[in-house]
Parts: sequence; C-alpha cells; structure tokens
Amino acid sequence: MSLDELVLSLRDSRGFAHKRDIAPSLARLGLGGGSAIAVGDDCAAIPDGEEFLLFAIEGFVEDFVAADPYFAGYCGVMVNLSDIAAMGGRATAVVDAIWSTGAEAAAPVLEGLGAAAARYGVPVVGGHTNTRARAGLLSVAILGRAKKLLTSFDATPGERLVAAIDLRGAMRPSGPYWDASTGQEPEALRAALELLPALAEQGLSRAAKDISMAGIIGTALMLCEASRVGAVIDLNAIPRPPDVALDTWLKAFPSFGFLLTAEDQNIPALLAHFAAGGIAAAVIGEIDDTAEVRLTLDGQRTKFWDFSAAGLIGVNAHA
Repeated sequence: MSLDELVLSLRDSRGFAHKRDIAPSLARLGLGGGSAIAVGDDCAAIPDGEEFLLFAIEGFVEDFVAADPYFAGYCGVMVNLSDIAAMGGRATAVVDAIWSTGAEAAAPVLEGLGAAAARYGVPVVGGHTNTRARAGLLSVAILGRAKKLLTSFDATPGERLVAAIDLRGAMRPSGPYWDASTGQEPEALRAALELLPALAEQGLSRAAKDISMAGIIGTALMLCEASRVGAVIDLNAIPRPPDVALDTWLKAFPSFGFLLTAEDQNIPALLAHFAAGGIAAAVIGEIDDTAEVRLTLDGQRTKFWDFSAAGLIGVNAHA
C-alpha cells in the first residue's frame, strides 16, 4: 500500500469518524476552549489541593459488545485505566452502566469487567443495570488521582514524539484490537501502568495521550490539535508486531499504547524507562510549530492533516 492509499484508508476509518463526531457535541455544550476544566484530554483533571482528581468515561459500540462481550467488558476497565495513566495518574475505582437483552446476555460482559478489575487491582464500586433493553450497550467511568499531570495541551515545538506500546500480545478475531492484557500476569499489567505516573513525577515528559480507537495517527492528531502544534511522523519508526500489516496496525487499538513528547535530553531516560518495563518505545517524529501533521514512509512524504483548514475533535482551534 502506497502512502497516499494509506492516508485515504486512515481518513475513511471508523475510528476517525467517531472522533469527528465529538466536535458537534462540544459545540452544543459550549465546550472546547476557555473552560475552567480543560476539555479534550483523556480525563477531566480537577485541582484538589496539591493533586488532581481525574474523572473519565468510555462507551462501547453495540456491535463490539455483541461480537466479543467478554473482551468488551474487560476493555471497560482496561481502557479507562489507560486514560488515567495517560494523565500521569493512578486509578481509584470504576463504575459501569450496562444494557442487555437479558441476564444471560449480560453475563459475559460482567465477567470480563470483573476479571479486569481483579487483574488490575481497581475495584468496581457501583453502576447501573438494565437487562430489559433492546440491544447490548456498555459504558464505564473511572476516578483517579495524579500528583503531576501529563496532558494533551503541553506538547511543545522542538520536542520528540515517542510511541510506547506493549507488543506482547495478539490480534483479537473480533476486530482491530491488539490484546496485550488478558494473557499477562496481573503484576506485569499493574507495573506497566505505573510507568506513566512515575515518568510524570520524574519530569521526563509533560504531554501524553492514550492511543485510542482512532489509532496512532488519529491520537497524534488529537494531541497536536489540543497543543496547537504540528508534527512530522515516520511510519517506519512506529513499534509494530512483525506479523501485523502497517495498515492494520495504524487502525488498531493496542491495549497498552501511549504517545508522549519529550525534550532531547530526556529521550534516553524515557526510552530506558519503558524498556525496563518490557514496553517497546521509540522516537517516531518531531513536534513543530506548523498547523500540519505530515507522514513519511519509505522515502515518501505527504500532508495528512491541516488544522488551519479543519479541526478533528474541536478543541483549542489553531489560530
């Protein structure tokens, strides 16, 4: 696949479409810039004394819940934990809201939710249940705390862009989901999440974002949009399992995957920090002061997005 074909494939993907759906909601709520609590990050970060209370929520599309109910429930916890970690935080507790066509249909979703909560050591403390719905749906919310924040708003021109991804897993048959969690020991899962608040507290980075269903490039766009910066990204440099095609990988949700920015002097320590935890990490690009995200692949180069022409999720519009 050529770079131009890859660009078209990414722009037309479902993950990108879902992120573009955010902007109208923010506009109707009067959010997206100048709010007392910054909107557009992985979590709401609410000042609380010398720390921050973190609050986030995730929803799951009904076809995913129907096709892979156990993993959907499992992701309800796992994805939220990644959001907390992406902000430099540690999770406190989760709550869930589940709709199903009966108790039997709800069972595997709840089993997955409970298994993830136990493996990661974060309790489910309540929620909402409706087993008389017309379709299976799931939403999970989480609370956490951070001593020092990582945010989507603090990437700075001249910094390097780093991708840190756990490659110890396999693709799920149900869709573009890289499962780097269900086969690992609980201690390893908890240690991996601790890498993010630890590096925030060490001052190795100030900006980070969890790689979401928009994939690596979509997540990079959201980070650049929030920080009002541009970037050049080398697709060849992205950590990737050897048996997964690049097009598939760029659209995949990686279970444990983060983008971070860091100054040159902090890069060696940042990469070593992840390597010590068994996480593949590499510099994949550079942040600049343009309003563009450009991609390179095998000597080719193209402009993927121009924020001066259009935003993605509608936060912190480029001047």
